[in-house]
Amino acid sequence: MVILDLFLQSSSVVSILGALVFLLLVYLFSTSSFSSQAKENEPPGPKPLPLLGNLLQMDLKRPYNTLLKLSKKYGSVFTVYLGPKKVVVLAGYKTVKEALVNYADEFGDRDQMLVLHEFFQGNGIIWSNGDSWKEMRRFALTNLRDFGMGKKACEDKIIEECHQLIEVFKKFKGKAFDTARPINYAVSNIICSITYGSRFEYDDPEFTSLVDRTNRNMQLLGTPSIQMYNLFPWLCKWIANRREYRRLFAANRKQNLELFSRLKETLNPQMCRGFVDAFLAHKQNLEKSGITNSHFHNENLLVTVLNLFVAGTDTTATTVRWGLLFMTKYPKIQDQVREELSTVIGSRQVQVEDRKNLPFTDAVIHETQRLANIAPVALPHRTSRDITFQGHFIKKGTTVYPLLTSVLYDESEWVSPHTFNPSHFLNKDGKFVKRDAFMPFSAGRRACPGESLARMELLIFFATLMQNFRFIPPPGVSEDELDLTPRVGLSLNPSPHKLCAVSCM
Repeated sequence: MVILDLFLQSSSVVSILGALVFLLLVYLFSTSSFSSQAKENEPPGPKPLPLLGNLLQMDLKRPYNTLLKLSKKYGSVFTVYLGPKKVVVLAGYKTVKEALVNYADEFGDRDQMLVLHEFFQGNGIIWSNGDSWKEMRRFALTNLRDFGMGKKACEDKIIEECHQLIEVFKKFKGKAFDTARPINYAVSNIICSITYGSRFEYDDPEFTSLVDRTNRNMQLLGTPSIQMYNLFPWLCKWIANRREYRRLFAANRKQNLELFSRLKETLNPQMCRGFVDAFLAHKQNLEKSGITNSHFHNENLLVTVLNLFVAGTDTTATTVRWGLLFMTKYPKIQDQVREELSTVIGSRQVQVEDRKNLPFTDAVIHETQRLANIAPVALPHRTSRDITFQGHFIKKGTTVYPLLTSVLYDESEWVSPHTFNPSHFLNKDGKFVKRDAFMPFSAGRRACPGESLARMELLIFFATLMQNFRFIPPPGVSEDELDLTPRVGLSLNPSPHKLCAVSCM
């Protein structure tokens, strides 16, 4: 059992004593009920145990699977208790859309993860609320667009990075290699050029350590031990994964502050190189005007940049890796993609405007996003006021989990939800069709602010790699043996694997 395993992994006497106290409390309260028992019209759900809630029913490595099963029994709006924490889960396309879009204000606040709140303290754009969130999100979106997001200038940066990545792949000369790091570095360089104003070389230790630490922390955030710390900090504060997370985060914080210091020394407010310059220039203008209590302070800069860095690196790079893995797993689909690219594009560079003439390639990218299910549960929301939703009363301040996997795998929306089927996005004439239930970027007030950038990156990276290489399994491994089981983490990366990139150009 994961909870007991967590206790046994620690040799700390304090942890063992804490575990004994914990078990004693469970025993003492075993005949009592939660103080906040469900009212008549609150969302239904499995009966919780005192203190533990429904944790013994949860697969803490893949909690989204448990929540999906519970939705089959309790409906599209139900309650679970993760330890003492009450969570309302939203399942299915219609319910998730209605909540996040039609009731955007009521479901629009962000709930906190303790391990992150200890560092972010309500700053940035992902884990903040209120005026600070509104101000930082507005400023970030405006300046990301000013520095190229969704524009031709950004497309040129992506194409440049594609060429760098192709050269890295070619160095392996068709031999098996792990695609994770080079793809992570290539994708990360796009947000770096927008944020810091410049890209980095793939062998720059400052850059690679920043990317590697960020990816490791994303993995740590999804581990059962970190989840237990978020629920029982008084019991689990000594766990090894929390110590590692704190160490890596501190290193990333220090490194970014050093980068900011160098950028500030060479700052020209009339010629901003990237988001950091724009923030520093705006902060200086406010200070010159005598405004010292604004949201434009050093901590908001740091956390916003860290937010942009992880958001601009993890999900897009992960999706590209899933795309290559799916193409290796399903070579006939890979052949169709390559044939379409050859017919429509030939040997020239793919551009964003080509999307409309590449319906099958576009469908494959969308199906990769759908089936890969990168973010099976949207980052936790919180109700901003009391609300009656679909006949259920949900109290202000309740944690809400929009179950995106239930949208992307909704059996009433997709013909074959659990198989890789590009036809989900094609009509009978082979033309690309948008699907309302395609919601990998979430929806509403908290939808991913970098969606336009991600869509641009996915098309150019995926199509360019398909033009230049044929991807096959390592020697001695068949397509059927390729493992599609995701690795445990806050986002769902492919399990560690190697592919062969055979040059075709």
